[in-house]
Amino acid sequence: MFGNKKEEASPGDEVVSDTGAEAAEAVEPYSFKKAILPVIACGAGLFSDGYINNVIGSVLTILALQYDDVWKNSTAKHYLGDIAFAGTVVGQLVFGYLSDKWSRTNSLILSTAILIIFTALTAGSYYHGDPVGMFNILTAWRFFVGIGIGGEYPAGSVGCAESTGELKAGSRNMWFILFTNTMIDWGFVFGAFVPYVVAAACSNTHLSTIWRTSLGIGVVFPLSLFVIRFFLSEPPEYQKNSMRHTKTPYLLVLRFYGPRLFVVSLIWFIYDFSAYSFGIYSSTILANIYDPATAPLTTIFGWNTVINIFYLPGTMLGAPLSDKIGPRYALALGVSLQAIVGFIMAGCYNSLAKPSVVGAFAVVYGIFLTLGELGPGNNIGLIAAKTCATGIRGQYYGVAAAVGKIGAFVGTWVFPYIIAAGGGSDTKSAQYPFWVSSSLCVLSALLVLVFLPQIEQDTIAYEDVRFRKYLEENGFDTRQLGLKKGESIEEGSA
Repeated sequence: MFGNKKEEASPGDEVVSDTGAEAAEAVEPYSFKKAILPVIACGAGLFSDGYINNVIGSVLTILALQYDDVWKNSTAKHYLGDIAFAGTVVGQLVFGYLSDKWSRTNSLILSTAILIIFTALTAGSYYHGDPVGMFNILTAWRFFVGIGIGGEYPAGSVGCAESTGELKAGSRNMWFILFTNTMIDWGFVFGAFVPYVVAAACSNTHLSTIWRTSLGIGVVFPLSLFVIRFFLSEPPEYQKNSMRHTKTPYLLVLRFYGPRLFVVSLIWFIYDFSAYSFGIYSSTILANIYDPATAPLTTIFGWNTVINIFYLPGTMLGAPLSDKIGPRYALALGVSLQAIVGFIMAGCYNSLAKPSVVGAFAVVYGIFLTLGELGPGNNIGLIAAKTCATGIRGQYYGVAAAVGKIGAFVGTWVFPYIIAAGGGSDTKSAQYPFWVSSSLCVLSALLVLVFLPQIEQDTIAYEDVRFRKYLEENGFDTRQLGLKKGESIEEGSA
């Protein structure tokens, strides 16, 4: 796994270029239109992740205005923004298992149904006219929304990665990124823009209408995908190599993929952990543009939209880069450049955080966010989806993604202490999180370059070949892979 040469299958082998016939039998490629539809249907649901996770920030702003002291004194204000993290972790783990042992497509349909139902319920949250009761109901529904979002990660992204195998070699990583991480980033933008439009339509009044409508619109996109997903077939690789009707040899899986899964999960944890601190500069920029205490909602939401647009150039321009140089080098390049910019921003914070240079600060900050998407944002999910065999890909991806979300949750609790370490100095309190985060970017680059393999266009097929050989060498009957329900080994191998 950690070397650079292609040798006999063992837990230490690396994924290398496998464009030859040894990796998999040549198959007649589908037409582009037929091949791209499953990629879109599987991956594009992550738009909802970006939208629903980002729109809650605007909802919290409105609830604070609408309910004032009642909101300030409620316990829900401490949990409403983060509770979806917990649900997402549960969804990633549960649906990771279901997508391997039940069905990729059925898992997608179920997670989409959960997302639709509970997003609608959040928009209609009510409890006998009691605001505090309504806060608690809204928090509960958000947890279940998180489960639906979590299901999109292993079921959707894994199915998307497997479906890209039917596309023309040389563009597969790009299409995966455009319909996974790019969808998340567009979801972030719309999660900021929709509240702006609704607030403008309501002339910054009718606060309940604004936040309920903003949440309710989150139903529209998964509802459209829900219909399309009923017509999906299982990805060809899954049909040939799944373990859904046989006992998974978890001990062999851990021996073979455990070290690699640890590294992928650690990189994802670091990325999400660090991403929390990057948000402090958003509030700094906005505080130099308007007074948050007196600005109308349209001003707040409008500038929030501008900040989120910074994500788009990195993910869209970085997508083809992952095909040109490979996800491994693209990720390492992104975090390395991000570390450099982060160190500069931290070192020059005292000069940059002034109203007179807010334009320059916003540009540098935008470059910083763009590099984050070009590197780990685009590629960590791709790496997680393509560095293991099909039979356990959903669980492998689900564990890595769940560890990443745990990293984000841990970051929300740890970084306030890092900020507090600055004492009474506003400059140090802002600098310390970025010293830590930029240092972790350097660590991520080293982990990627030292411990992860290069990912080629046919890595998924090659991993299946490699894993089959390892299982056979350790006494596992690989004729069990890809069996249909009720089918015997003899029938499946006939």
